[in-house]
Amino acid sequence: MIPIRNFKGWLAAVIFLTAFIIIRLTGVMEKEETYCKNEGLAFSTLYHITYRSSTDYRDSIELLLKRFDSSVSPFNPASLVTAINNGDTAVRADEWVKTLIERSSLISRATGGAFDPTVSPLINLWGFGYEKGLHPDKATIDAVMEHVGMENITLYPDGRVEKSSPSVTLNFSAIAKGYAVDLTAGFLRSKGITDYMVEIGGEIAASGLNPEGKKWSVGIDVPSDTASSFQHIIRAGNLAMATSGNYRNYKTVDGRKVWHTIDPRTGEPARNALLSATVIARDCMTADAYATAFMVLGPEESRRILSATPGLEALLIYAVGDTAAFGEYMTDGFKNLVEK
Repeated sequence: MIPIRNFKGWLAAVIFLTAFIIIRLTGVMEKEETYCKNEGLAFSTLYHITYRSSTDYRDSIELLLKRFDSSVSPFNPASLVTAINNGDTAVRADEWVKTLIERSSLISRATGGAFDPTVSPLINLWGFGYEKGLHPDKATIDAVMEHVGMENITLYPDGRVEKSSPSVTLNFSAIAKGYAVDLTAGFLRSKGITDYMVEIGGEIAASGLNPEGKKWSVGIDVPSDTASSFQHIIRAGNLAMATSGNYRNYKTVDGRKVWHTIDPRTGEPARNALLSATVIARDCMTADAYATAFMVLGPEESRRILSATPGLEALLIYAVGDTAAFGEYMTDGFKNLVEK
């Protein structure tokens, strides 16, 4: 028979241990349900990252984005791409630069040259880059065009990058943000995180559920330089999406608007009715590049590519004549994601 005094002590110990375990389990569960929100500046744009985790990975994410910038940014004087652009033959492309060159070459071929990361000299010529340009004449455009085209870039297995001339440069601005989104999402998945949304400069990757326990909600802007409302809202549990548009980035030349999207095939600003292109793909890097290419191609050519390319879904918003009205085209897969 257990003495009363010892029994009471034993019972108190059991109660204490049970309470301790419950408190610990409750604390762990509460931590697991916490959504971390990281915000900041990267690549001269804002990023917003939300994910369900007991650990805040802000420092690791910022380090990843800084390393990525030091590799692929042509605006970072110490980056690997800057060294390649400056003709440093001793440098070798890392895995990030290799991936960007290879994917860019693939999408450039698939779009007939509408997507091209060697287009910077033309962007600068028209005054949309980091150098101010004037309204160029045809002879000047033709001279610059000799240094534009992915055929001017050769990537060797050892990482050596050969350019056809010193004037050829690489600028991955139209695909790099999407790739940074993919890398950040990949980092979160490597930590066992399945509920997240990563957004960098409007390019997005999402997985699982939001803090309300629902699919992630993403708004697509009305294509206007004055409006601040959404054309559509889509909901998706898993998503890689990018949007490109002309309607807020243009200059006026001789009384007419000149859009910032330069057609690498002609050397001049793209002239078509497309106002914005939102693309969903297997990864954000692909979506980013195709959204840019579609702004060059216009609605009809873009629709042909969409019908011929499995895995791509899109919303194309285009101007209707000279009116303020606009129309839209959605692939079937995109329609299924639109909030009714």
